[in-house]
Amino acid sequence: MDNQDGGRIFFRSEVFSPRAPARRRAPTGLTVAEPARDIPVHAACDVLVVGGGPAGWAAAVAAGRLGARTILLERHNHLGGLSTGGLVVWIDRMTGWDGSLLIRGLAEELLDRLPGDAVAGPPREAWGSRDAATAAWWALRTAAFHGIVTHSPTVCPEWLKAASLEMAVSAGVEPIFHAWGAEPVMREGAVAGAIFESKQGRRAVLAKVVVDGTGDGDLYARAGAAFADDIDARDIHHCMNTSWVFGGVDMPRYLAWRAARPGEFAEFMRRGKEAVGFFDKAFASWRDDVALFMGPRLAGYSAVEVDDLSEVEVLSHRLMFRHLDRYRAEAPGFAGAFPMLSAPQLGVRHARRLRGAEPVTRAWWDGRVSPAEIGVSPSLGPAFAPVSVPYGAILPERLDGLLAPGRHLACDATSHSFLREIPQCWLTGQAAGVAAALAAGRGVAPRAVPVAEIQAALRAQGAHLRQAEAAPATMGTTRPAT
Repeated sequence: MDNQDGGRIFFRSEVFSPRAPARRRAPTGLTVAEPARDIPVHAACDVLVVGGGPAGWAAAVAAGRLGARTILLERHNHLGGLSTGGLVVWIDRMTGWDGSLLIRGLAEELLDRLPGDAVAGPPREAWGSRDAATAAWWALRTAAFHGIVTHSPTVCPEWLKAASLEMAVSAGVEPIFHAWGAEPVMREGAVAGAIFESKQGRRAVLAKVVVDGTGDGDLYARAGAAFADDIDARDIHHCMNTSWVFGGVDMPRYLAWRAARPGEFAEFMRRGKEAVGFFDKAFASWRDDVALFMGPRLAGYSAVEVDDLSEVEVLSHRLMFRHLDRYRAEAPGFAGAFPMLSAPQLGVRHARRLRGAEPVTRAWWDGRVSPAEIGVSPSLGPAFAPVSVPYGAILPERLDGLLAPGRHLACDATSHSFLREIPQCWLTGQAAGVAAALAAGRGVAPRAVPVAEIQAALRAQGAHLRQAEAAPATMGTTRPAT
């Protein structure tokens, strides 16, 4: 943890800033004319969710379970986003530092649906343990931090895809795969659907309420909502990379070597960096014969510029095979390693953050409970209380017809470091789906839904909420787009 720069940078971890090659770009200002055309309406619904990542998936399931006709657009062939297609199979911290389960509701149900051999992590009775030996053992397996055991399981991405799909379909959600949400449909300054690109060309879905689950704020940015995109390039939360997994390994042997011979491991990492340039350690996964690589983390690239995204993919895939050579040659347990899978989805940590009606800031880290609480997030460290997430964090300041859960919600740059994680995306996504369904059923804008009704529906779906002073009636009156 690093408190320099006024406490903004909390995690100091290696980031790599390669120099991108010069690209042959078209002359500045060169354009082509696109003729005006009518876009066929593919469907109309109550709630449209654009993006089937953790937040979008949870929003769709929550809305569907409340009886809203819900359509979910997803550009890939699966649900789960970075938790599945991005191979972010380490689900970071579902519990508070006292071991209490904070991320509940749909997230808890989803993980409970996985078979036992698809999940690895501490047993429930160990959550919150400060026993030194227990914490040291789980720290090597990404489930203990600051000497405290947490519920941070690693999961099989294919089982997570299957469980996510079954929960969505069972809730009545209508998934449309291979469909890239491209532009919002606007009516009288409010979002009223979205245009998507597919093998059928450009088509539109009309909706009473839209949930932007793109993770990068693509829809709300194009609809005119205000946002921030500042992040410190030295912070790991600015970085991008493609994750990968190696099969045929002996992770218990590797982890035992790391624990017993830290000097040898440090020398191995030093030689790797010297030979490869950007070199990362292997993480445990849901199986002892599969190793997970979450990096190296590449800095200096934009998550919303296609040339940058392409360069990160090229570099990450090259690094995968250079890692394979080094690990096979020198790391205990990796002699028989083989390239099992590189992530189909690029690992993006940050692109945009909404300017919302009530953003989460450092002020919220003191344990206060928002009257408009929609969930409770584990905090960055034991020195901080669990963080109350208010409804206004997913509600645009001045744009109606749209909700924005997930890693592009409204918060400051430091709070983003944990609110972008997969459990928090499940949390805010479920709240967005509940609010969207209630707004669609009432025929009102999301900000006009009584907060107490959102909270009651969330509790009915198993979410963890705390009691505070009386919830505000609504989050304000309908506002025009800026």
